[in-house]
Amino acid sequence: MPIISQFYGIIIIMYYKENEQHKLPHIHARYGEYDATFDFNANKLAGDFPLKQMKMVEAWIFIHQEELEALWNIMKDGKGIFKISPLK
Repeated sequence: MPIISQFYGIIIIMYYKENEQHKLPHIHARYGEYDATFDFNANKLAGDFPLKQMKMVEAWIFIHQEELEALWNIMKDGKGIFKISPLK
């Protein structure tokens, strides 16, 4: 479970092996008992998330969209992982 960023109690995860199963680039966000999946346009694809924290995840995605796409491609090619700065 590679954590790529953490901020304000929110954990952002991108899975290695999942890239083979899913063609749509996405991240998983966790906050307490909440878990949701977001695409790189900040659309919630699945799960439940509190509104305030969802807005933070959406802002973080918009700020780091290019980095997320680069990381997705690196992971898809099996070349590793890097961390992305948290929301400040």
